[in-house]
Amino acid sequence: MIAPHKVSLVISTYNHVRPLELCLDALRRQTTPPKEVLIADDGSGEPTRDLILKVTPTLPCPVRHLWHEDKGFRKNIILNRALAAASGDYLVLTDADCVPHPRYIEDHASLAEEGFWVQGRRCYLSASASDSLRPGEPVPGFRLFLSGNMTGAVKGFRLPFPVIRRNTAQRGIIGCNMAMWRDDLLAINGWDEEYEGWGLGEDSDVGSRLYHLGRPRKFVYGRAILYHLHHPILNRDHLPQSQNRLNETLRTKKIRCARGVDPYLK
Repeated sequence: MIAPHKVSLVISTYNHVRPLELCLDALRRQTTPPKEVLIADDGSGEPTRDLILKVTPTLPCPVRHLWHEDKGFRKNIILNRALAAASGDYLVLTDADCVPHPRYIEDHASLAEEGFWVQGRRCYLSASASDSLRPGEPVPGFRLFLSGNMTGAVKGFRLPFPVIRRNTAQRGIIGCNMAMWRDDLLAINGWDEEYEGWGLGEDSDVGSRLYHLGRPRKFVYGRAILYHLHHPILNRDHLPQSQNRLNETLRTKKIRCARGVDPYLK
């Protein structure tokens, strides 16, 4: 485990103003806040900037807004900039369209273990449930489950004890609920900026290279809960190219990517 004040929370976003507001609002209810929040912004417009300026003074920890110009999907670049800027020893990663459970940071801090990275899960809220959420109010998970507005309920409830599988499997690697030691991410040169497009590359590739480094994962149920807000599925025409690149990483047991975090380190 690690003390929460050594955790950097990285939130990825791109023009998700209302979801980001709900995500940041959930930080006010954390039992233990992180050391800092780094918002990795892949080129959002002014409404996102205005929201962050409004909300930042009300949060229980420092917030840094890392932004670059919108030139298409460049999430891995802004994630590398966040990794370079992070001052915590341990990074917890999520997306703006996910609302953390009040014990999210506490749980991730307790799950941290040298030699491993952590893969948490997420449950899904329906469109109507997502629209019904309001800043200042907790997610009513049990009520949404009973009304049929929450799917993947096994991933949506905090259990009396975590269910943990230690493995190096590909199944279930998702970028919206991961946690890693900063030194391990630096050892693999962070995220591979050769990937272009959502849904594969910013998560499966980095997880696989951590495996090759000798860092299996702790695949966790019942802790570090996230509520995933409904949104339309984005274009995934790029997936065959991304899959080919991931297959090459797996075939060669590659650890370090060629284009990663190194240029952003001081």
